[in-house]
Amino acid sequence: MPDNGSQPKKRSWNWKKELREWTVALGAAILISFLFQNYMYAQSQVHNISMQNTLVAGQRLIEDKWSYRFNAPLHRDIVIIKGPESPKRLVKRVVGVAGDIIDIRDGKLILNGLPVEEPYTKGMTNPGSFRLPYTVEEGSVFVMGDNREQSEDSRDLGPIALSSIEGKAVYRIWPIAKFGDIN
Repeated sequence: MPDNGSQPKKRSWNWKKELREWTVALGAAILISFLFQNYMYAQSQVHNISMQNTLVAGQRLIEDKWSYRFNAPLHRDIVIIKGPESPKRLVKRVVGVAGDIIDIRDGKLILNGLPVEEPYTKGMTNPGSFRLPYTVEEGSVFVMGDNREQSEDSRDLGPIALSSIEGKAVYRIWPIAKFGDIN
């Protein structure tokens, strides 16, 4: 076979190029996860007893931060609140939306003149320090914890601005035995 001077070329490993590619890929992954965590879905932890028996301290939740950008919270939604109303990050249930008239009589929540059936609550519903009846204003919601006797909520803090609602609790991921939708 004639030798025409061509030999198979050895590919040289360019470690600088590979390092750059790995750095770009890792940076993109971190950026995407940061955006996902901050603007779409996040993990939250329950830190107090105000939502017993629905949620208890130590449970971990998946929080939907996306849907309230398009739709307002609905009655019975469990929301995560982070705003000027409280120095703490709160997990509460929406009991009143814009236009609703909230009252409490005989230990029961009264919504627009009718008693609300709330099988998820624990304890008596007392009015707290907030003046009732109250009409929920546009741009806000009225929230309460399910553990009505041990909850700092709208009965003390007043209405919660929609801008203070960080997201909606949608799934419980810990403990494993309780994994699934939140009722």
